[in-house]
Amino acid sequence: MSQTKPGDEPSPEATETLLSHLIELRDRILRMFIAILVVFLVLFPFANPIYTWLAGPLMQHLPEGTSMIAIDVAAPFLIPFKLTLLLAVVISIPYLLYQLWSFVAPGLYAHEKSMALPLVASSTALFYLGMAFAYFVVFPLIFAFFTATAPEGVSVMTDISRYLSFVIMLFIAFGIAFEVPVATILLVSMGATTPEKLAQKRPYVIVGVFLVGMVLTPPDIISQTLLALPMWLLFEVGLILSRMMERKKARRRTDAEDASGADPDGPDDDGPGGGSQPPAGGSGGSGGSGGGGSDARAAAASGAGASASPSREATTTAAARTGYTPLTDDEMDAELDRIEEEQAELRRQRQMRRDPGRHEGADHGGDAASPETDPGRDR
Repeated sequence: MSQTKPGDEPSPEATETLLSHLIELRDRILRMFIAILVVFLVLFPFANPIYTWLAGPLMQHLPEGTSMIAIDVAAPFLIPFKLTLLLAVVISIPYLLYQLWSFVAPGLYAHEKSMALPLVASSTALFYLGMAFAYFVVFPLIFAFFTATAPEGVSVMTDISRYLSFVIMLFIAFGIAFEVPVATILLVSMGATTPEKLAQKRPYVIVGVFLVGMVLTPPDIISQTLLALPMWLLFEVGLILSRMMERKKARRRTDAEDASGADPDGPDDDGPGGGSQPPAGGSGGSGGSGGGGSDARAAAASGAGASASPSREATTTAAARTGYTPLTDDEMDAELDRIEEEQAELRRQRQMRRDPGRHEGADHGGDAASPETDPGRDR
């Protein structure tokens, strides 16, 4: 096989293929940018109402007579603009993932496609669910706690840019945290671990999710617990789904083994072409000579198959796991005898085609050598 040297130029076919992939990648990236731009242009006229809606959980708990403030000069314009752009990206995520999928899917196998598509769809839905949980459940509780613990004489007036950075951090944290079932299923499907091992590590997982909640959320016990508990519950959901997936795989594997290995002894024991029977039409040997040797070899092959059956039954379980059944010495000898018989039968049939009159009796069961059917013996 020829190899391309470092100084050699790539072939025109390889260059053309690379250019076609780069052109396709460029087109799909342009489509992504256009989709984000279209959604942004639709949402931009509503930038200020969108920010007011986002600040609602905090505004409801601010003390009476206070409000949010803007420290930077351009913040009243740039912060709603930034929020609208981020919202356009979040809304466009399904279309962006579709473009990535269309670019990658032609290079995947069928089983990879069947697994990747549900995982991408479920991860997107879980990310949206995490953001919704943060806005509707977490924000009201933590903002009520923060505003209630303010020292006396301190007016709580949050800057709009810092508030946006804070809520974006929580959105991302909860969105990623809700991907725990997908991560669990991926680890099990890749063979990195098993549901039983994950179940044994449950105490460490519980401690780990609380540590993650402590790092990703503000330094208060409420937000930490509100992030850790859903992550733990989602881990349990992923564990249940991975067990269901493993049971389904085992069922499919068993069905495939039953369909492909219904006869555990294989074709060497019985049936046409097997080691325990002579070939069709070859009971009389080749032209009446050597028939006894063929019968002896067939009998020996039958005995070898019978004597080897206990060892084959002992290795059936291991062979089902590996997909390969090794032959014993006796079985190998029987297989070689069977091949010799088939070759002798082929030679006899070729001789019959050359001189059909001489071997006419062989076509009726191989009795050409018997005195009753050979007219030459009477003369």
